[in-house]
Amino acid sequence: MSRNAVKDHLDRLADEGRTVTFWLRDDDAVTPTPALDRLLMLTSAHEVPLTLAVIPEETGEALARRLASVPLARVAVHGWSHRSYAVPPAKKQELGLDRPLESVTDELQAGFEKLRELYPAQFLPMLVPPWNRIAPAIVDRLPAIGFTSLSVFGREKSAPLALLNTHVDIMDWHGSHGGKPAEALFAELLSYLAGEEPMRPIGILTHHLVHDAAAWDFLEQLFALTASHPACRWRHSAEILSA
Repeated sequence: MSRNAVKDHLDRLADEGRTVTFWLRDDDAVTPTPALDRLLMLTSAHEVPLTLAVIPEETGEALARRLASVPLARVAVHGWSHRSYAVPPAKKQELGLDRPLESVTDELQAGFEKLRELYPAQFLPMLVPPWNRIAPAIVDRLPAIGFTSLSVFGREKSAPLALLNTHVDIMDWHGSHGGKPAEALFAELLSYLAGEEPMRPIGILTHHLVHDAAAWDFLEQLFALTASHPACRWRHSAEILSA
């Protein structure tokens, strides 16, 4: 039902000559894997641009070589190590104030420079905080490091640099730890499609390393519905930010 409701809404937008912009962010890439290959083949088949949030500490030439042949891929900085320094019961967070501020910013600078060197043509000066959490004091330091944009999860708020968020996370982190049911995700998507005028770009968040059959199936359905629909535009994050 929800998938049909999304299609009906998109059909109405097309009839009115209106469009909605989508973008795709996938987190936690480090090295080539069969799961990454599957994601790259799926996005390429539907010509969906991909922003890959790469963890700098352990990544290297192998991933850079794999992505060099993927023209629709861009690389963002996913913290430094994806290691939490928060003291339980606080939620996991790498980019908090549990360490000296300079230690955090030095690591972000190292990650920025490492990925910029590995991906001279595909690097995006965007920070994607692990777990989508970052202390405001660290956000304030990002422009000085070289970051021009920030991407977390949820509706956009004010920030000292451009903000391009994701809004629909396909994973059920608090339940099955697999993909959410497709109908629930389409209902979530519809709430964004119908909720704003004019509509902001809608970000879809994936984690290829932990996808199960439900997660892959939803992406197949989503791309099949939207990639060639006249009311939909899948765009590069860099293109959205430059506009």
